[in-house]
Amino acid sequence: MEQTSTRQVYANAWMTVREDGIRRADGTEGVYGVVDKPTYALVVPRDDDGRLHLVEQYRYPVGGRRWEFPAGTAPDRAEADPAELAVRELVEETGLAAAHMTLLGTLDCAPGMSSQRGHVYLATGLTAGPPRREHSEQDMRAAWFTPAGFEAMVRRGELTDAQSLAAWALLALHDARG
Repeated sequence: MEQTSTRQVYANAWMTVREDGIRRADGTEGVYGVVDKPTYALVVPRDDDGRLHLVEQYRYPVGGRRWEFPAGTAPDRAEADPAELAVRELVEETGLAAAHMTLLGTLDCAPGMSSQRGHVYLATGLTAGPPRREHSEQDMRAAWFTPAGFEAMVRRGELTDAQSLAAWALLALHDARG
């Protein structure tokens, strides 16, 4: 597939939307709408007892509160080193500092419509401190969950965040490797 044109149709501090003209391999032309967002880091905080630390906040696009692993991007659509971003997001959203950060894998957020890519880290050796939440995160709550509790929330449809579920799968693969 070949890009034949591009134009930005919308931008704000968190994303841009562009419309690309494309030419397929058979020569037919089409249009793609693409949401461009910067790279994000998602952190799976796990304590020595195997519990997982999640955050819950109101997610406007789906009209409700959602539990998820801490995650985020750099401000103003800036690109940042994913490892540094993971450290920052963990402290910002949970107040936790990690002695060890292990890269579990990479995720494409929604490859049919977005260029955004995420990097998933396992945070261990945790030390508690005060969260440093952004103003828009003031309604955020945080709690510890056992793996069984996490899975029960998934089964009940209480934890539906796709990136968190994919991170759970990456964590399971990591643990299976030993």
